[in-house]
Amino acid sequence: MRRPSVVAVLLLLASIRSGAQSTPHEKLAREVYKELIEINTVDSVGSVTKAVEALAARFKAAGFPASDVHVLIPPGAPTKGNLVVRYHGRSGAGAPKPILLLAHLDVVAALRADWPRDPFVLNEENGFFLGRGTSDDKSMASIFATNLLWMKQEGVVPDRDIILALTADEEGGAANGAHWLAKEHKDLIDAEYAINEGGDGALVNGKPVTNAVQAAEKVSVNFTLTALNTGGHSSMPRPDNAIYELSKALVKISGFEFPVVLNPVTTAFLTQASKAQPKPEIAAAMRAIVANTKDAKANAVLAKDAFYHSILRTTCVATRLAGGHAYNALPQTATANVNCRVEPTSTYEYVKSTLERVIGDTGVKLTMMGPAETGVVGAPPSAVPAEFLGAISAVTKKMWGNIPVVPVMSTGATDGKYLREVGIPTFGVSGLFYEGEERNMHGRDEKIRVKSYYDGLAFLDQLVRALAVRTKM
Repeated sequence: MRRPSVVAVLLLLASIRSGAQSTPHEKLAREVYKELIEINTVDSVGSVTKAVEALAARFKAAGFPASDVHVLIPPGAPTKGNLVVRYHGRSGAGAPKPILLLAHLDVVAALRADWPRDPFVLNEENGFFLGRGTSDDKSMASIFATNLLWMKQEGVVPDRDIILALTADEEGGAANGAHWLAKEHKDLIDAEYAINEGGDGALVNGKPVTNAVQAAEKVSVNFTLTALNTGGHSSMPRPDNAIYELSKALVKISGFEFPVVLNPVTTAFLTQASKAQPKPEIAAAMRAIVANTKDAKANAVLAKDAFYHSILRTTCVATRLAGGHAYNALPQTATANVNCRVEPTSTYEYVKSTLERVIGDTGVKLTMMGPAETGVVGAPPSAVPAEFLGAISAVTKKMWGNIPVVPVMSTGATDGKYLREVGIPTFGVSGLFYEGEERNMHGRDEKIRVKSYYDGLAFLDQLVRALAVRTKM
C-alpha cells in the first residue's frame, strides 16, 4: 500500500481540526444551517415567514403530518411567521408532559458595507462559521430542527411529545413570536419545561472549562429622559439649556451604581465558577461577594469585568440621544434613552424611583417606555429540575470530561420570560462553546467555531434523547 504524502496527512488533520462535517447527520445540519443563514430575517427588511416556510417544507417532506406542522402568522404581520412542530411520542396513562425546544429565527441588522464578506451567506474560514445569525440564534434553530428530522429518519418513537417552536421578533419588533404563541396558542407549546438559548460553554485556550445552564435572566426596560425649555436665539445663551440639563442628568446616571443583589442562581454561579476561575484574585472576590454582598473590595475586583459587573446588579446605560431643532436656536427639547437590565427579583417601580432620585433636581423628566408594568420584572429564578440537570451533567461528562455544569443568569434578555409568565419553566443550555471575544453576537463578523457547532449538534441530540427517548428500541 502506498503511504499518503505529508501534504495529504496535513490536509486530513486540518479538516478534522476545522470540524468539517463527517456524518450524514452533520451534513444535514450544515444544509439546514446554510439555508437559514442565507434567508434574511432582519426585523425591518427581512422575512422570518420565508425561513419558517422553508423549514415547514422540510418537515413535511420528512414525513411529519401536515397537522403537526403549524405555520402561524400574527394578524397584520405577514413577514413575522412562527413555526411549531410536534413530534408525537408514546401516548397513554402516565406519559410525561412534552418538552419544548425554543429558538428564534430573526436576527439584528447587518449592513453589507460594514462586513468584509456578505453577512447573509454562510462563510467558513479558519475554523469558524461566519455570518449574521451564526451564533444568535440560527445555530440552535438549525440544530433543533436537524435533530428532530434525524430522529424521524431513524424511526425513533419518543416516550413523550417533543415540540419545536421557532419564532420571530426576539431581537425587537412589534410581533414577538414567543409572546404571541404563549398568549394565543399556548395549547400548541405547553410543556413541562423548555430548552432555550442563554447557556453556553466556556473555553480557555481551546479547552472546555464550564458548561452553563441559564436558569434566570435580567429583563430589559427603557426610560426616556426629557428636558424641555422655551428656547430662544443662540446669540443670547442662558444657563437653563435643555441639552446641558439633560447632560447633567446623564452624567449623574453614569456615575451611579446599583447595589449588589444576588439570587439563588447568581449565588450558585459565583460559587461554582470560583472553582474553575484560573485567576486567584477573581476567584477570591467571587467567594467574598457571596459571603458578603457589601464587600467593597470584592465588588471593585469583579466590576472590572463587564460581565461580572452586570450579573451582580441592575444596570442602566444611555443608548440614544437627540436634542435641538436648529443650529442657531437654543434647544427647546433634548431627550435620551436609558436602557436598564433589571435583576429579576427587583421591580420596575424600584428602578424608576431610584433613577429619579439619582437625577435629582436637574429638571429632567423620566418616563418608562411601554406599558405601565408593576411588580417583579420577571419570573423569579427557580431550581433546575433534577431530571434535566442530571441529563445535562451526564452528557457534558461524556463529551468533555469532568467540567462543572454551572447555573447562570443571562445579562441580556431572551424569550424565556414570556414562557415563564405562562407557567412553562425555561432553561438555557446549548453545548455551544466560545472563548473570550468570540461571543460577538450582534457584532460585525458574528461567528462560531465550526467544531463548537457540531459539538452542540451532538450535545443537544443526546440531551433531548436522554429526556424524551428513554425506552430502548
